[in-house]
Amino acid sequence: MRFSHHRRALLSACLPIAIAVSACSQSTPTPPAAVTPAQTPAERGKVLVQVGGCHDCHTTKKNNEPDMSTMLSGHPASIKIPAAPKVPAGSPWIVQTTGTLTVWSGPWGTTYAANLTPDPDTGLKSSAWSEDAFLKAMKTGKHIGTGRDILPPMPWQMYAQLGDDDLKAIWAYLQTIPPVKNEVPDPIPPAK
Repeated sequence: MRFSHHRRALLSACLPIAIAVSACSQSTPTPPAAVTPAQTPAERGKVLVQVGGCHDCHTTKKNNEPDMSTMLSGHPASIKIPAAPKVPAGSPWIVQTTGTLTVWSGPWGTTYAANLTPDPDTGLKSSAWSEDAFLKAMKTGKHIGTGRDILPPMPWQMYAQLGDDDLKAIWAYLQTIPPVKNEVPDPIPPAK
């Protein structure tokens, strides 16, 4: 009786260990890796536009929120902005903006956020723009790739660091958004 009691105690102590060792020694199937569907260039471009903060300046604000009904259409032509006040000499302030964040003024003059929609008359579908011109503009800081300087606050220097595939993805996305007819004013040189 003593032997069987001792044997039972030994078995009850060793059995869980044996089961655990057996379970560990068996190879457990590895779950298949999650397959991420490939993004289209336009989907990639949408991410880059969002992460790049393009809506901050190129989408006007309504109640302090981006007005997505005019998404990326630049400074609204319907909002006339008086000349920016000249910053007094010695002032620590050198940049001014409007509540819409679509107009900026500083030592370079006054700039208006461009219409990035594919409107054929006032946006990136106009005859002046092409994918090639867009890439050149983002890489050289020249409007339409060969024109005047792209002025602050547009961070073209940051976009110039992107590869062609990413810039082409941004272009592809901008071609998919709703076109908005909006003639943005030309920049104003600095006051003399």
